[in-house]
Amino acid sequence: MVSWWSATDNMSKPSRDVLRLPLERRAEIAFKVAVAKAIDEHARLGFPIYIWRDGKVTEVSPDEVLQLSKSTQAK
Repeated sequence: MVSWWSATDNMSKPSRDVLRLPLERRAEIAFKVAVAKAIDEHARLGFPIYIWRDGKVTEVSPDEVLQLSKSTQAK
């Protein structure tokens, strides 16, 4: 299972040096944070998300999303 929360590790407060990063890297960080927030919001509102897994589209229940969130954030 892909961990979308790992994209936001240590991102609660951006580093002062974030502006020194190349624009492409800053865009990638912003995109990952936005996706993680959207996934968290879907789970909080009780909506499933859909991911590509084993060659097909798979529904991930809000409960599974919340469990993955807790297990990844505990690390």
